[in-house]
Amino acid sequence: MADTTLNDYIPSEDEEFMNPRQQAYFRMRLEQWKNDILAGTKSTINNLQEDSSNLPDVVDRASSESDKALELRTRDRQRKLISKIDSALRRIDEGTYGYCDETGEPISLRRLEARPTATLSLEAQERHERKERTVRDD
Repeated sequence: MADTTLNDYIPSEDEEFMNPRQQAYFRMRLEQWKNDILAGTKSTINNLQEDSSNLPDVVDRASSESDKALELRTRDRQRKLISKIDSALRRIDEGTYGYCDETGEPISLRRLEARPTATLSLEAQERHERKERTVRDD
């Protein structure tokens, strides 16, 4: 499906869940998100290649190193996110995208809009988080 027809498209609860148009829409969103992250990675590489050791002021040098460390942590989180995006794209290919891993029920379109990499329905996610809190509190 051409991207131009998807630009103004908003998935609706009134249509069949995960029909080809919805799948194409979420594929496009996921691919755009991944491309944006990868584009940001290039700027990180450029920033990291700047030599901060020749900064005359120790405070400036420390600030620069701190900024680089923060940027590396951010990029590491985004690297993990790319893995989740790739997994979501595979689920689209397999026909399982949009369905809860735990219950097999459809994940709401609103949840998928907010978190396109979601693998659990809101109810299953809440159960998972409650269980996690209980285990952590023990």
